[in-house]
Amino acid sequence: MELISYVALAAGIIIGLGACGACIGIGIMGSKYLESAARQPELMGELQTKMFLLVGLIDASFIIGLGIALWFTTTNPFLAQLAQVAGH
Repeated sequence: MELISYVALAAGIIIGLGACGACIGIGIMGSKYLESAARQPELMGELQTKMFLLVGLIDASFIIGLGIALWFTTTNPFLAQLAQVAGH
């Protein structure tokens, strides 16, 4: 396998695991929001604001991971060092 294929594999893992983690986190948070809104409907507006803020923060972590993965696939700063270590 070439070194660039390892970079592509790592980028796929970063994107895939980041997406899975973000989706699971948002799903759990959404279910807890609905559960708490059903128990105390008077707090629904306050909880909704906090939920949307947290959804943005969770998505931001995935988007940062996506940006890092795309940066590694287009202009990898570590490829020269990897080539020296591997002896290519």
